[in-house]
Amino acid sequence: MTEKKLMDTLDSFMSRGVVADLWLRDDDATEPSPALDRLLALSDRYAVPMTLAVIPEPTGDALERRLENADKIDVAVHGWAHRNHARPEEKKRELGLHRPMDAVIGELRAGFEKLQTLYPSRFVPMLVPPWNRIDPDIVEGLPAIGYRALSVYGPEKTVPLFLLNTHVDIIDWRGTRGGKDHDLLFAETAERMVAAEQGARTTGILTHHLDHDETAWAFLDRLFALTANHPGCRWRCAGALVEEAGSAT
Repeated sequence: MTEKKLMDTLDSFMSRGVVADLWLRDDDATEPSPALDRLLALSDRYAVPMTLAVIPEPTGDALERRLENADKIDVAVHGWAHRNHARPEEKKRELGLHRPMDAVIGELRAGFEKLQTLYPSRFVPMLVPPWNRIDPDIVEGLPAIGYRALSVYGPEKTVPLFLLNTHVDIIDWRGTRGGKDHDLLFAETAERMVAAEQGARTTGILTHHLDHDETAWAFLDRLFALTANHPGCRWRCAGALVEEAGSAT
């Protein structure tokens, strides 16, 4: 099994005194749910920190109360309403130039302020674009309204603020729309960790708790069991990583 590939990678890191940074971003949180309870229980069981990308427009006090006593959970801004404004022939996008720039920036400012107010101690000034898509011109405007980081999916590119991407998506969106094959995911995670070491970057795991089937839940459980206490890696929250990036500049 390629679980062995991950363990061999971690053991190699340990033998060389390397500690790889992992982080988990879970998208689309708006309110309490059994799926969110299950995700938070996993986080608590293994003491693995997580970053929830919360959709600002529909969320409110109920989610804030549910997270009130949750440990190691921080909150980032997931667009505004997770609403598609692209044309039918285009890929879905909320943060494109299909509307006036001022309207888009205004929503992102409102989302920032709403979540910062709801979560003063958990809030991370980081934008997670819905569908992981955002127009470069909008990215240019983010620092002026308080954002210090951006998180999308895939290889890092040059942007005018700290980029904290995810790289391993556990959902097979183009196939079963359930959890991907575990062997594939363990291999992807190991390969990304090796590449990340060479570039001194993190390895980001992407989840969507509302879309998980038992295959997805089982992978997370096993991944946490293998990595939570391994000396070759550590799990981080986005907040700490963003703070460290700011201190280094």
